[in-house]
Amino acid sequence: MIKASKKKISIAYTEAGKFEDTRFEKIHNVIFDSSFEGSYLVAQEIASLIREKQASNAQCVLGLATGSSPIKVYEELVRMHKEEGLSFSNVVTFNLDEYYPMDKHNIQSYHYFMYEHLFNHIDILPENINIPDGKVSSKDLYQYCIDYEMKIKAHGGLDFQLLGIGRTGHIGFNEPGSHLNSGTRSITLDHITRVDAAPSFLGIDNVPRKAITMGIGTVRKAKRIVLLAWGVNKAEILRKTIEGEVTSNVPATYLQDHNKTTFVLDKGASSELTRVKTPWLVRSCVWSEALKLKAVVWLSELTTKSILKLTDKDYNDNGMSGLLTEEGTAYNLNIKMFNKLQHTITGWPGGKPNADDTYRPERKTPERKRVIIFSPHPDDDVISMGGTFDRLVEQGHDVHIAYQTSGNIAVSDEEALKFAEIAHLLNKDSDNTRGVIDFLNLKTDHDIDSLEVRKLKGLIRRSESYASTRYLGLKDSNVHFLDMPFYETGTIRKNNLSQKDIDIVSNIIEEIKPHQIYAAGDLADPHGTHKVCLDAVFAALEALKPKAFMDDCWVWLYRGAWHEWESYEIEMAVPMSPDQVLKKRHAIFYHQSQKDGVMFQGDDYREFWVRVEDRNRLTAEKYNALGLAEYAAIEAFKRYCF
Repeated sequence: MIKASKKKISIAYTEAGKFEDTRFEKIHNVIFDSSFEGSYLVAQEIASLIREKQASNAQCVLGLATGSSPIKVYEELVRMHKEEGLSFSNVVTFNLDEYYPMDKHNIQSYHYFMYEHLFNHIDILPENINIPDGKVSSKDLYQYCIDYEMKIKAHGGLDFQLLGIGRTGHIGFNEPGSHLNSGTRSITLDHITRVDAAPSFLGIDNVPRKAITMGIGTVRKAKRIVLLAWGVNKAEILRKTIEGEVTSNVPATYLQDHNKTTFVLDKGASSELTRVKTPWLVRSCVWSEALKLKAVVWLSELTTKSILKLTDKDYNDNGMSGLLTEEGTAYNLNIKMFNKLQHTITGWPGGKPNADDTYRPERKTPERKRVIIFSPHPDDDVISMGGTFDRLVEQGHDVHIAYQTSGNIAVSDEEALKFAEIAHLLNKDSDNTRGVIDFLNLKTDHDIDSLEVRKLKGLIRRSESYASTRYLGLKDSNVHFLDMPFYETGTIRKNNLSQKDIDIVSNIIEEIKPHQIYAAGDLADPHGTHKVCLDAVFAALEALKPKAFMDDCWVWLYRGAWHEWESYEIEMAVPMSPDQVLKKRHAIFYHQSQKDGVMFQGDDYREFWVRVEDRNRLTAEKYNALGLAEYAAIEAFKRYCF
């Protein structure tokens, strides 16, 4: 079960690999429960450095990064400036990189990003801000990069360098193949880097192919380096960076040789590190029930044996002799863990009436439960848990769908234009539709959708949602569109979660008084829509906790199209027959604007319905490989306790 932790951790530098449980690690790293905790302490370290330099009447030279990772750091620095009087009058900044070519007024430029998130809100001197110029002419670009490098040196180098990391292992835009001693230069972006940037540019075709970046050599000369990484999508490249060999194929590994570097990670980002993924390989463990299950599942997958076939030798040969000493024999442990997994499987996600629920994941009473399925976008419900949704309706529960955002940003201009033209043909006297058509025909890459266009795109998503929920037998009155304000910016970048957003979620929970809540537990991107929507649900639950009806409310988290819960994390597994798989597919197909051209698909070119079918099938195959029953597909959930 998921619970939040409030412990505080220092990010003070210590030598990497110094302790037994970090002996595989070559870069010092600190793991936090959330990106918020880590960002807060990094901001505190930067503020302390600024004040220390002020006390000695010296400049503080900062190397700054962009992207989602440092946003909370910048927010905390702004807060300290406004509320605690932190001055930036002695600060000189050099940004890592910029797309090329790129106008500084373009909302996708790093120049725009830095002013939006930091420089517009603090007292830094304009002449002390240095950001690579994405509009410098190609004939002047080489000399421009040399001058940028020399300007950093003229200021005595970087006192502190803030970094993020890309999935190619790039820091700044130093892509695989970058040299150890490279300086500021222009570079061609890796395809994966462009894919990751595609959502911000509304498609990979709009992402520049080149950039200006500080070099590896420039970064490594900084006196102090802190790299931020959040989410499971960064976990594998972080393992390679922290535990692997130094290689130009993973440029971030060059930081292993820097004498004062710290990686600041959240739990998702750290999940592939040896001490996190398989702690029994580096130290003696306190064997909680959850850790026992994780270890047994890992051993089963490693040996390609079902759980009940694991032997004492398997455990002893793989660093788990201490677990056997505690449990007695492999036989006893295997039976215990097998039963634990078997008890997660249920065809009755709302609980089975008139049945012994001692070993079932859900309660049998009340027989007819009130259920809210929170869906961040207007298709996450059927994509992520369409089979369970179908089961809940068929089994007679009072199911409500709450679409948290309009999803309008994910509707292409071409799709919107098609609907606008149809509407105009039906009513040629409408100035409204004529205006929408004219706007879309004249729209440039830099334009933000007008309110009328955003409304049309939202209505397209809404009509598709009704078609899908009707297909699954749900009444229109049980479908709720929350249109949370944080989302309605007209751009990829959203506003911060507000009390108004939380109140909207709280109100529907209090109105329905559910026995079950399903919510998207996607924690991979700390600044993505799913994460903000989940934070709103968590905040609402905390606020409503004293209410009597909340004593009977259980919360189940599902995952989206990209990631699934690990087998050992699953607390409710809902099997689907081949017919149910097809029914779920058809429910997804009603979201036609999201089909045949997914706008935010990341580096996976499969359509959402293909991805999710593959994922559900793989979960079933994993259960079968562990020795459990064979199913066509399984949807998985983890319970959240508040």
